[in-house]
Amino acid sequence: MKAAAPLVVRDVQAYATSFPVPAFSSVTLGVGRVIKRDAVVVKVTTECGLVGYGESHHGRAHTTIAHFVNSALRPFVVGRDAADVNGIWHHIYMRQLASHGLGTACAMAMSGIDMALWDIRGKAVGWPLHRLLGGAARAVPAYAGGVALGWQDPAALVEEARRHIEAGYRAVKLRLGDSVARDLARVRAVREAFGGELVILADANTAYGVDEARAVMPRLDELGVGWLEEPFPPHDHRSYAQARTFGRVPLAAGENHYTRYEFNRLVDDGVVTVLQPDLSKAGGITETLRIAAMASAHKLWVHLHSSMTGINLAASVHVLAALDNGGYFEADVSRMNLFRDRLTSTPFEIGDDGCVRPLEGPGLGVEVDEDFLRAHPAIEGPAYA
Repeated sequence: MKAAAPLVVRDVQAYATSFPVPAFSSVTLGVGRVIKRDAVVVKVTTECGLVGYGESHHGRAHTTIAHFVNSALRPFVVGRDAADVNGIWHHIYMRQLASHGLGTACAMAMSGIDMALWDIRGKAVGWPLHRLLGGAARAVPAYAGGVALGWQDPAALVEEARRHIEAGYRAVKLRLGDSVARDLARVRAVREAFGGELVILADANTAYGVDEARAVMPRLDELGVGWLEEPFPPHDHRSYAQARTFGRVPLAAGENHYTRYEFNRLVDDGVVTVLQPDLSKAGGITETLRIAAMASAHKLWVHLHSSMTGINLAASVHVLAALDNGGYFEADVSRMNLFRDRLTSTPFEIGDDGCVRPLEGPGLGVEVDEDFLRAHPAIEGPAYA
């Protein structure tokens, strides 16, 4: 039998892109009020003409991450076999991430490259990513999240949640980190409006201190909240350990943890029991599979955090459908997300059962509009006011 020809990488190109968010669509979260959306799209091209796309999370420095891909990481990938995802990952790790390597910036940058390589692998064999990973087109439970459901008046929040519930969602994630009283008023309003059948999750976006967590967690228990996400910064292990004693609500984290090495401590500590790696931050699909395998050995579920574009969203559904411990998909339901609605073809659809299903096209299954990238160049400056 003739061996398959190698998928030699001809080029790697990252694009920083932005669009302003009008005031009527803006959301206030623990990290501030959204004034624009940024993203980094990575395109990998092979000598045989196959093209793969990935997303690198921008870390609030989208032009920096794009430049890092194009200048520092591109030479490590061009000329190599695109099918050798483990080999390329290890090569970047040894040459850049393991030492003198900008740490989290490298993890985010290489994530987009890795995702694009998996897109190419699927296209090369004509299989959707979930099948390539050993999964099936199974239903994945979803919650309404993304840059949405923020710090508005409780009545307005109830109406926003109602729209998503009517669309099919059976779980929503509310944004905390304002004040304990206002946070609890919002959660209570949603619970009273929709009853005990609705799954309510909560995310403080690292805006709490220990005192706020001590005050809020017993009340979240009473309101039946499914998890409290990132009450503290990811490095604040002591505060997480203290908070574990404040209530029964599970603590969630992982979107700001990078590679299996940081998740190793998260798992070993036994404090955070809801793990949320992001395919565009943690080191790509290749590394997230390793993180999920480690979590599976500890009987922990993996609920992927979603990034900005339809590329990441589609990839996340594929990966969750392939994991034995795959949990919730975070559906970005924010208003006017052009990265979801115009940069790519439709990345997911919510069903009447509150679930999404992976796309059936080869690779990630989404088409990327490069005209959109050209029409939406990077806007410098902070994305949150």
